[in-house]
Amino acid sequence: MNTTAIIVPAYNEATVIFDTLRGLRKFLGTRKLTADIIVVDDGSIDKTGIVAAPYCDYLISHRQNCGLGAALATGIEFAKRKGYVACVTFDADGQHDVADIPKALKELSARYDVVVGSRFLGTHSRMPKGRQWILKLSNLITWVFFGVRTTDSQSGFRALSKKAINSLALKSNRMEVSSEFFGEIKRLGLKFTEIPIHISYTDYSLQKGQSNTNAANVLIKLLYKFIS
Repeated sequence: MNTTAIIVPAYNEATVIFDTLRGLRKFLGTRKLTADIIVVDDGSIDKTGIVAAPYCDYLISHRQNCGLGAALATGIEFAKRKGYVACVTFDADGQHDVADIPKALKELSARYDVVVGSRFLGTHSRMPKGRQWILKLSNLITWVFFGVRTTDSQSGFRALSKKAINSLALKSNRMEVSSEFFGEIKRLGLKFTEIPIHISYTDYSLQKGQSNTNAANVLIKLLYKFIS
């Protein structure tokens, strides 16, 4: 299968996922990119799955909310079983720019196994200062724990080669999965690079996104995982 999977994890995103998927579908058609859109509905209690179903190629639903890590693992496992040549993880809330997808795939096809989109190499309109400092601290902790330097360890935009799809073993169910990707990069010796991406923060994404308190909890979980 010479096709890319666009994995969209979603939890209670009924109000925004239509625009996200419509934008993805329009862009893929315009650029003539061969890709399937795979939505992983992580136990939403709103109408996320109903809204998403007509606009994605595959809809996978968790019976209950399991967390971002579990949703990504489900999507990557599906991509592995279907034999996709690559996959891109893409947020459901409209923050990510579809124009960054071909740039990531170009780097992937060059010589890399994992490409991570960095807000700090690109642009990030309306990111709160407190969020910026927590993300930078997360980068430091990711380097200390996993030995991989990154400018955006918590990025949700990433591209994976077939080698990465077939070898990654994600175990974190929730937000700490973003740092775990770098642990897997180190453990498996995967070739990794970053590209600049553009993030558009909206009132919706800022309200629903990871809070500073939750980010601190993620760091605590990472520390516990590292020392246990």
